[in-house]
Amino acid sequence: MSDSLVIIPTYNEKENIEKIIRKVFSLTQPFHVLIIDDGSPDGTADIVKSLQSEYDGHLFIEERAGKQGLGTAYIYGFNWALQRKYQYIFEMDADFSHNPDDLSRLRDACIQGADVAVGSRYVKGVNVVNWPMGRVLMSYFASMYVRFITRITIQDATAGFKCYRRIVLETIPLEKIRFVGYAFQIEMKFTAIKFGFKVVEVPIIFTDRTEGTSKMSTKIFREAFLGVIQMKVSSWFRNYSRAKSSNFNVEG
Repeated sequence: MSDSLVIIPTYNEKENIEKIIRKVFSLTQPFHVLIIDDGSPDGTADIVKSLQSEYDGHLFIEERAGKQGLGTAYIYGFNWALQRKYQYIFEMDADFSHNPDDLSRLRDACIQGADVAVGSRYVKGVNVVNWPMGRVLMSYFASMYVRFITRITIQDATAGFKCYRRIVLETIPLEKIRFVGYAFQIEMKFTAIKFGFKVVEVPIIFTDRTEGTSKMSTKIFREAFLGVIQMKVSSWFRNYSRAKSSNFNVEG
């Protein structure tokens, strides 16, 4: 039995999904893997299900009808994890932009005192491989913009490679997380900090996907840009007392 669950949302990741699953299960630290597939027409879910007998009791899949957004996939996965006894819950992409070897480093950061460990591209310079300069600048300045509006100090505000201690996801009212695209990543960090949790950045090297298609779009970017202001204003009227928050309270 593992105390660590890696949640990987997928949509049309047939080129990567078997390789990323096998890589996670090859690590010394035992992890379980939960795939949240949004009805991939390319057969991603079938590939995962074909591997379940090989990784019996360690590999899980939840299938949803159609593309419902990154944020809703993770919320679904968080609730799934909280109904079980996982103590460390991870977000990771399927396309190897996040190196599975870094999972243990994120977990170690939480064991050593962090409540949320963020795999950060910008905490030590700019560590991005294979991105065009335009996208590097957009991502880097997006994080600057988030820091300016929210006054949080996270260098990589849009990072999607993270480890949460269970208590964080038990405390945050997940039903009130409103963003579904990459703004979801900002909102989760901001909310964790507002609740008084310790968020630590762990330097990683981010490598752009070499197979499959990016899910970034203008709509997703717009949601993040405008959503940060809405999120900050809404925070003035919210109660971030841990005593008043409610979520799953499964013993673990």
